[in-house]
Amino acid sequence: MTISQQTGKISSTEWVTDSNGNFAISIRLKGERLFHEVSPFQTVEVFDTHDRGKMLTIDRMVMCTEADEAAYHEMIAHVPMLTHHGVKDVLVIGAGDGGTIRELVRHQGIEAITMVEIDEAVVRASKQFLPTISSALEHPKLNLLIDDGIKFVKNANESSYDLVIIDSSDPVGPSEGLFTLEFYQDVYRCLRPGGVITVQSESPIFHQKAFVDLNQCLKQIFGNDSVHCYLVFIPMYPTGMWSLTYCSKQGVHPVENLDCEKAKQFVKEHKLRYYNAEIHKAAFALPEFIREMTS
Repeated sequence: MTISQQTGKISSTEWVTDSNGNFAISIRLKGERLFHEVSPFQTVEVFDTHDRGKMLTIDRMVMCTEADEAAYHEMIAHVPMLTHHGVKDVLVIGAGDGGTIRELVRHQGIEAITMVEIDEAVVRASKQFLPTISSALEHPKLNLLIDDGIKFVKNANESSYDLVIIDSSDPVGPSEGLFTLEFYQDVYRCLRPGGVITVQSESPIFHQKAFVDLNQCLKQIFGNDSVHCYLVFIPMYPTGMWSLTYCSKQGVHPVENLDCEKAKQFVKEHKLRYYNAEIHKAAFALPEFIREMTS
């Protein structure tokens, strides 16, 4: 979703719209813009808001707010981690704000995380202005690379990772190549047998074509029975409904393989804000119109 200034004042009420410009909500900003940089790839900005905390945007599309980010980051990380038992090596593409890494390092069994983010400005802005989200970007288990994730995956060794997380922005600019058949063929190749991936898979309502195309692409590679869409609700994203997709290499099921007791203990230990075992299971119960779109 994008932000368009109506009055020319950063502290004004701003319109937040979907990428087609057909839907908008408003958000009231507080004070001066905190960060602004036009990198070689995109425009990176951080704003302060009156009730959603600090907000990171890329090309005026909202990436996260402090108030809402836990829903996205907890669900993209803990759903695969609490169904695939024995994850040691993780690859994360994107995730420059650091929230996905913060959630992953809660799992002590992980031995190494490789994160490939194309834009150093996103990492720098997040470290400076979003410390509660970016807190694990200096973690000793993390190897943070500022590089092209598409190129990295293409050159990765076969069967290198137990888990791959694609934490990308919308399919425009440098993220466009993360929504292609060729890219996911490379992801599949670098997964170990039994490995899983989770993917940011867009809004089923406002990005229907991208959502459907990605679902079909993943089914071509992983097979129909190994691709599972699930939903997370984030107020600052269009309609509040957003999708993630779970895929497995050799049939690890995201609900049948959930260790509910382990999940309950994990939530209690880490005082999670959104994820729990019941939400994990319920997220895969899709509205009928989404079932039809993914059938």
